[in-house]
Amino acid sequence: MIQTPFTDPAVMADLVAKMLWEIKAVHFNAAEPYKLSSGMKSPVYIDCRKLLSYPRVRSTVMDFAAATLMRNAGFEQFDCIAGGETAGIPFAALLADRLGLPMIYVRKAPKGHGRNAQIEGHMPEGARVLVIEDLTTAGGSMFKFIDAIRAAGGVVDHGIALFFYGIFPEALERFDDGKVKLHYIATWRNVLAVARAQKLFDEKTLSEVEAFLDAPLEWSGRNGGVSSLS
Repeated sequence: MIQTPFTDPAVMADLVAKMLWEIKAVHFNAAEPYKLSSGMKSPVYIDCRKLLSYPRVRSTVMDFAAATLMRNAGFEQFDCIAGGETAGIPFAALLADRLGLPMIYVRKAPKGHGRNAQIEGHMPEGARVLVIEDLTTAGGSMFKFIDAIRAAGGVVDHGIALFFYGIFPEALERFDDGKVKLHYIATWRNVLAVARAQKLFDEKTLSEVEAFLDAPLEWSGRNGGVSSLS
């Protein structure tokens, strides 16, 4: 556990966006869009798991996560940190170490043998649990873990994603309806701003990315992907 600097949120967002570009965790390709698991076509793609392979980047991002939580949620609001299978598990361990808290992890489904456990680790009844994921788009996967924790007797009022897509209005509605406050550090808008400032792509590509961020489903439909999410 180390001292956490309370960096300005806008500076944190900008630095995380720059780090993601530096380690080549984000990609823009409007000419040959990426197909997402939802069936959407997207000119942007991100792999936040790459953060784990760069110790200085990893450490800084976890400092920012701790600062974000303490500033926006409080200093004594959590009893343990939970990571979802699989991407959230290492980040939960890192954040738990930063905050000096126990850590648990949540499977996508009960393992089907032994104790048939879905939650691994010790979670007392009524424990206030923070759920962390590397990224979230519309919150669906995070709520699978939140629901499992609540069903097991835990209390979940907060979640954090290191990276939040920030382009689907229904995402924040889902968190509001589920009575969970979502915290995050950076979004696609921050990543696009850095790409523009550093002139990483031609203007046509940057304009296509911005058009996608403004209306993702419409952009997907025009480029051969689904135009609605079920």
